[in-house]
Amino acid sequence: MAVRAATFVEGFVFTEGPRWHDGRLWCSDMHDHRVVEIDGSGRVRTVTEVTGDEPSGLGWLPDGRLLVVSMERQLVLRLEPSGELAVHADLSEVAIGSLNDMIVASDGTAYVGDMGARIHGDGTRRPGQVLMVRADGSFEVAAGDLRSPNGMILDPDQTGLIVAESGGGRLTAFDRDGGGRLSRRRTFAEIVPSDPTVAMATADGICLDAEGAVWFADPVGRRVVRVRPGGVVTDMIDMAPEQPVACVLGGADRGTLYVCAALSWKREELAGTRAGRIAEIPVTVAGAGRP
Repeated sequence: MAVRAATFVEGFVFTEGPRWHDGRLWCSDMHDHRVVEIDGSGRVRTVTEVTGDEPSGLGWLPDGRLLVVSMERQLVLRLEPSGELAVHADLSEVAIGSLNDMIVASDGTAYVGDMGARIHGDGTRRPGQVLMVRADGSFEVAAGDLRSPNGMILDPDQTGLIVAESGGGRLTAFDRDGGGRLSRRRTFAEIVPSDPTVAMATADGICLDAEGAVWFADPVGRRVVRVRPGGVVTDMIDMAPEQPVACVLGGADRGTLYVCAALSWKREELAGTRAGRIAEIPVTVAGAGRP
């Protein structure tokens, strides 16, 4: 698909975790410590600020309250109607590394990716995990032995979950039962580098379309890719020199792919800059499921 990744809105430090919700695009401006919402004309409003940490994954409880991942404190925060951020779940007793992306089911069950390493640490990596947080804030480990679990998807009937293993070069699928527990782990697609000289491709933030294909952002390959179950690539969009880190299908008909992109993901390299942007790309197959 020969398309141009036009700019929807710019002026961010580093955006992550895009979500289409209530007719607006939401995301975390991670290195600017805030969550924003953006209307259809590109007007940006700061929804909340996460003081002393970086926000990432977003989702909503059934009553409309926003959940926000606080990465290094290993918390899921909850935005109250008063504007106060309360602790919804303290995952530090079970978390291994930095928390990152999150998807929230319609019943309020959240799935949080534990990367298995501190993103801004010494680079030591251990297997990560997906943590399940119930609507009441109780939690358990839903899946372990994952290589840097990152973006996540719930299918339209919420009986299946797909997680991007950024450190494993693959998308991994699970069945989800009525209690929210995951089972029948399997590979949805192996991610093949676009450049044969690159050792591994990366799947970061992901989203699902109505044909069951997954769009994923590959910051290493500086591209956004659509892949079918089994690994057949149907579309590839070059984003160089930027690194796309996450994407979501949104807009009135969910026919626009919004892509979070920046020249780097490292906060020390982006300090003092506002070159991050969200690109918009028209697609032919609308979004499905969550996000």
